[in-house]
Amino acid sequence: MSLTTARRPTTDLPALAPRPAPVRGAGLGLLLALLATVVWSGSFVASRALHDTVPPVQHAFWRWIVALVAVAPFAARAAWRRRALIRRHLGFLALASLLGVTVYNTLVNQAGLTTSAASMGMIMAASPVLMAGYERLGGTRLGARRVTGMLIACAGVLLLVGRGALPTRLGAGDLWMFAAALSFASYSALLKRRPAELGGAVLLFTTFLIGALMLAPVFAVSLAVQGGFEPTADAVGPLLYVGVASSAVAFFAWNKAIALIGAARAGVVYYLQPVCVALLSYALLGEGLGVLGAACMALILGGVALASARSR
Repeated sequence: MSLTTARRPTTDLPALAPRPAPVRGAGLGLLLALLATVVWSGSFVASRALHDTVPPVQHAFWRWIVALVAVAPFAARAAWRRRALIRRHLGFLALASLLGVTVYNTLVNQAGLTTSAASMGMIMAASPVLMAGYERLGGTRLGARRVTGMLIACAGVLLLVGRGALPTRLGAGDLWMFAAALSFASYSALLKRRPAELGGAVLLFTTFLIGALMLAPVFAVSLAVQGGFEPTADAVGPLLYVGVASSAVAFFAWNKAIALIGAARAGVVYYLQPVCVALLSYALLGEGLGVLGAACMALILGGVALASARSR
């Protein structure tokens, strides 16, 4: 094989080195983080809509099967060609799959049994604080403006959860969501250690596959104990959304955003998720907003704008 042939571009997406974003890439990174945040907001509404019909583990398992089918045409062949590289980094891929695929989404679905979609989105706003904490422990300076904006946005989220006061009592669903937030933040922080040789599509396909395999035994137990679900349009539609949009599209956008701007800065955009979820749950599920909700959303938006502003 000639050197030219060996370096021929593949259909896989380009590898991304975990470096701070150049100025020209910061805007794209923020837009990709926003895209992922908006799309994921719909997944909380879908989880809530399915809480009476699809058991949480089965919901998670079929989500990743759909995602695998969606990503396979773009990544399966490239993943096979890079199988030696995948074996070399199997430990990283297994941990990323466990945190970002197997555990995170199962916890979200479990929370959806007893918690409103709006509350799920609000509690997930704890993730940016955890992401920033991980980056600070890694030696990254966050800057006074970003920290101030994060604190303002976080205050808005806490007031929204506590309906105007700091929350003092949490239900079971709320605790499941805090566990999901920790899992997602850990996944996002782990992406900083992503091997540069792993392209974006290969990373998605491999983590989706490993995550689905990890879920398979629990899925079998759920089928035996709880039975299956009827594949009606009301059940299949949300599953297709979370499989294609919330998994294939949003995870690629999020991973790319972190590669461009880092987890802490992408996490600032994630504060917008409570706003998106609240609006979607109001429009699709009839869950109310109220004057307090609108005021807290304004506080969150202001904090995000401050934290995301480019230093001059």
